[in-house]
Amino acid sequence: MNEPPLRQVQVFGTGCANCRRTVQLIETAASASGVPIALTKVERIEDIVAAGVMSTPAVAVDGRIVHAGGIPTREAIAAWLGLG
Repeated sequence: MNEPPLRQVQVFGTGCANCRRTVQLIETAASASGVPIALTKVERIEDIVAAGVMSTPAVAVDGRIVHAGGIPTREAIAAWLGLG
């Protein structure tokens, strides 16, 4: 049986409650579905701006920004991870 590919997920934000909740939701969705992810938190303002993010929390999957501003929905996370 082939393993699903490891998804590279980055959450951009300075550590606010919404950013922490976004990380938690992504980790929960990936774990529950068995999708392997490598999750990185990007918290330095310089790195956030360099990525072109203007609103946090923001999420990138495999190098592409897929969300910016506010907590993402479970449905959106499932779509990013290829679950729906």
